Amino acid sequence: IVNSSRLKSIVWNDFDRVKKGDTFVAICRHCKKKLSGSSTSGTSHLRNHLIRCQRRSNHGVAQYFSAKDKKKEGSLALVTIDQEQKNDEVLSIVNLRYEQEQIKSEHVGIGSNSLDQRRSQFDLARMIILHNYPLAMVEHVGFKIFVRNLQPLFELVTRNKVEADCMEIYAKEKQKVYEIFDKLPGKISVSADVWTASEDDAAYLSLAAHYIDENWQLKKKNLNFVTIDPSYTEDMHSEVIMNCLMDWDIDRKLFSMIFDSFTSDNIVERIRDRLSQNRFLHCNGQLFDVRCAVDLLNRMAHDALETLCEITRKIRESIRYVKSSEATQATFNELADEVQVETKKCLCIDNPLKWNSTYLMLEAASEYRKVFSCLRDRDPVNMKFLLSDPEWDRLITVTSFLKLFVEVTNVFTRSKYPTANIFFPEICDIHLQLIEWCKNPDEYISSLALKMRKKFEEYWYKCSSGLAVAAMLDPRFKMKLLEYYYPQLYGDSATELIDDVFECIKSLYNEHSIVSPLASSINQGLDWQASGSPGSGKDSRDRLMGFDKFLHETSQAEGSSSDLDKYLEEPLFPRNVDFNVLNWWKVHTPRYPILSMMARNILGIPISKVAAESRFDTGGRMLNHNWSSLPPTTIQALMCSQDWIRSELES
Repeated sequence: IVNSSRLKSIVWNDFDRVKKGDTFVAICRHCKKKLSGSSTSGTSHLRNHLIRCQRRSNHGVAQYFSAKDKKKEGSLALVTIDQEQKNDEVLSIVNLRYEQEQIKSEHVGIGSNSLDQRRSQFDLARMIILHNYPLAMVEHVGFKIFVRNLQPLFELVTRNKVEADCMEIYAKEKQKVYEIFDKLPGKISVSADVWTASEDDAAYLSLAAHYIDENWQLKKKNLNFVTIDPSYTEDMHSEVIMNCLMDWDIDRKLFSMIFDSFTSDNIVERIRDRLSQNRFLHCNGQLFDVRCAVDLLNRMAHDALETLCEITRKIRESIRYVKSSEATQATFNELADEVQVETKKCLCIDNPLKWNSTYLMLEAASEYRKVFSCLRDRDPVNMKFLLSDPEWDRLITVTSFLKLFVEVTNVFTRSKYPTANIFFPEICDIHLQLIEWCKNPDEYISSLALKMRKKFEEYWYKCSSGLAVAAMLDPRFKMKLLEYYYPQLYGDSATELIDDVFECIKSLYNEHSIVSPLASSINQGLDWQASGSPGSGKDSRDRLMGFDKFLHETSQAEGSSSDLDKYLEEPLFPRNVDFNVLNWWKVHTPRYPILSMMARNILGIPISKVAAESRFDTGGRMLNHNWSSLPPTTIQALMCSQDWIRSELES
């Protein structure tokens, strides 16, 4: 054994340096493993071995990273602290946790080999949930090697165990959501969406709750992700939804539901009738059925692109020819310079799964119209897909339709959770444009416009009242936006229709005023009279429920003006791009206590349920293939937990 004054590194406390022939080896005192001990090899490999050495159980892991050799003494410093720091300053290790509750068990730390196995298992399960990883990854050889080298003390878990951990996380997170709903100051709107799985064409119903919390923040929570069979009848579909709502105990808190355009009216009616029987819905369910605005735009865009099917095929082939060789591309660029094309847009083939990419391809091609004609004259043999002049004209007109749909879709999905007030002016603009497009003298264009307008009017019939009420609750617009758009849309009938909307607003306001804390004094007085009268019981009080409403309404008429009157009489708030309607109502809640309750419920309606990343998709949403083969209960747990944990991290 060689002893040398040069062996100053602390790793030599655990190694013997032995000369064998012309070389030196370092022998671990714990496991007797032999490693290079030459002076040129350094000590990093020895430190790494000590961290992984199974036999070395009484030595800390962290000291081999933080200890430093002192030049004048042989003593070791675990952590060096600047002498200018105050004596009472300490270094702390911050453990980032997903769970808020305190975990009292030991954690890995400086100078300790301890490990919280349970917490690490939950961290692993959360990672799988958050990132759509397969449960079977815990049994992959590469993963096992990685974990073993990273932390030898961690006991690897089986696929079944990590699935059980995911289910436990789901149960805990679900309880948190229950508690949130229980304390909500307002109502909840629920969106319904259908997902599919590519492997077996299975269908899933996804339900999500949308609401405005006590801090006036618009929130979304996934509720369910359940399997639905293609053989289900409309009764069975509605029963599945009702069971989910009652499982969450939110049927009595429901304000509206948002469906896609393909959902049967009969399914919606069955759900509405069930809820109306218990008098849970406002305005007799008039605002209950909401249809997705982005879904409407996608359907109208599909109609437009369908009429351009042959034109689109020719454009694709022409672009493929231009891109077929560098020489052809160079010729195309030269011709573009000759005819002085101003556009700098790039010609590229579209992605058929994203309709906006088809629009961009067609729009770019239309701006190179003259260049394509010149290329045809120069190379008539290969350029055989050139459009005729009428086809170019139709292409330009239809792409103007698509341009509007793209712009409005981007407005609707600019925010992750858009409030309902932003939709009315955009939808009204589309309504006006459709009216104009239907007047086009080209029968090709007018027939397309009529087809789109029919879809639009089905949507407008169901949703116009809710959109108008939401616009009224924007202090920048109030009733003025209706007074601006309705005469353009309806002419002489506008006044009557505006009055109908205002009656809906007043009815909704009166219903909110009954449950407002301001009405409590009247209700308490009636309760006192009832409880103080001989023989009065629960039935007597129930018979006077209508009297409560009458007394409240008549007392308002005789007294001061209501929240609604004050709000509408005051000047409009100046329009600016940074306006936040929820912040405005948060600040003005004390001034309009009843109307703010109404605003909380109306502005929380999800007029669109489409996520920003899928707003232009031509197909529906698909389940991650890593999870599609799992049991339905596990799929639901993973999908819902993922949404809840991500929301917690974002907040």
